[in-house]
Amino acid sequence: MQIQLIRSATLRITYAGHLFLIDPYLAAKHSLPSYAGKSLNPLVDLPCAPQEVLTNIEMVVISHLHSDHFDQAARAVLARDLPIFCQPGDQALIANHGFQHVMPIEQSVVWNGIIITRTPAQHGKGEVLADMGHVSGFIFQHEKEPTLYWAGDTIWYEGVKETIEQVRPDVIVTHSCGATWKQKGYIVMDAEQTVAVCQVAPESVVVATHMDSVDHATISRTDLRTFASKHGIHDTHLLIPQDGETLTFD
Repeated sequence: MQIQLIRSATLRITYAGHLFLIDPYLAAKHSLPSYAGKSLNPLVDLPCAPQEVLTNIEMVVISHLHSDHFDQAARAVLARDLPIFCQPGDQALIANHGFQHVMPIEQSVVWNGIIITRTPAQHGKGEVLADMGHVSGFIFQHEKEPTLYWAGDTIWYEGVKETIEQVRPDVIVTHSCGATWKQKGYIVMDAEQTVAVCQVAPESVVVATHMDSVDHATISRTDLRTFASKHGIHDTHLLIPQDGETLTFD
């Protein structure tokens, strides 16, 4: 298995001989509005041309429809006949953009021998949830590959903990920038919550993403590494890739 962080939450994943794309956010630097009044978004350029992100992609998974997870730039260049998996309720809006093979995952599906299971996620807590709406994570399993749990845009809460304890994934991908929304609290994990994932999953490799790319984030890669090191989480347990970096797992 290979995971390439493109930028923010966007990943290219090679798994069981197939290549798929996660949450395509392909906008040019500073081409989209601010979320927090600090800067236009995204904060940085893609590490490669948008077309390179799409090279040889066979399928797309979209966790939810927020603008930093499925943007106009991605909708403009994705092939309309690509299979797209999503959470229930999002399929009509995706199909309205002309995509021909949009498939919501209620529980699990099998695609080219890969079992894809949708998992619970919580995009904040309290009143912010009315703004954030429903989101999902996903698990990928194949007999010849490590089990991958992509937690998605979620805070650390009981649903994530239960998924980890039940599935015991080999690799966990977190969104760890500590993004906030309208002073209503965190809407994804911060450094403390990411360390909590590591502590509950001592045998998993945790890959922290979604940092240094949007203006409502509060945690940088440097912040997370510093906090994790102070709490005994080493760089073999918690990986914090740079944009464009590829991680390989046996």
